[in-house]
Amino acid sequence: MNEKEEPDRKFLIGVVGPCGSGKTTLIAGLEREGFRCRHIAQEHSYVPYMWQRITHPDLLIYLDSSFEVSTQRRKLNWNEDEYKEQLRRLDHARQHADLIIGTDNLSPAEVLKCALGFIRPKDQT
Repeated sequence: MNEKEEPDRKFLIGVVGPCGSGKTTLIAGLEREGFRCRHIAQEHSYVPYMWQRITHPDLLIYLDSSFEVSTQRRKLNWNEDEYKEQLRRLDHARQHADLIIGTDNLSPAEVLKCALGFIRPKDQT
């Protein structure tokens, strides 16, 4: 798809990751580019495949961030065991993700650029 074409409005991008990984920021950037996105709060669900059951995204993006970065970004008052529990709940989605982006050392613009670089070639409908 060239930059002047509109994204397919039926195409749905799901975004998952632990708290503080940048999901909300990435979704806002993708939506500004005209994509339809869904934040999937898989990290809070005990159902490993919830992301598939309620959303059925055409493309699943997993944002990864470390415990240290997640707690710093969101000023979270949690311990490492709580973070590890989120990762456990996210494991099924991570295994099925079309794209995994480690966000620790990337700016929001760099995360968006990475996602767009992956999405645009696939959005050739």
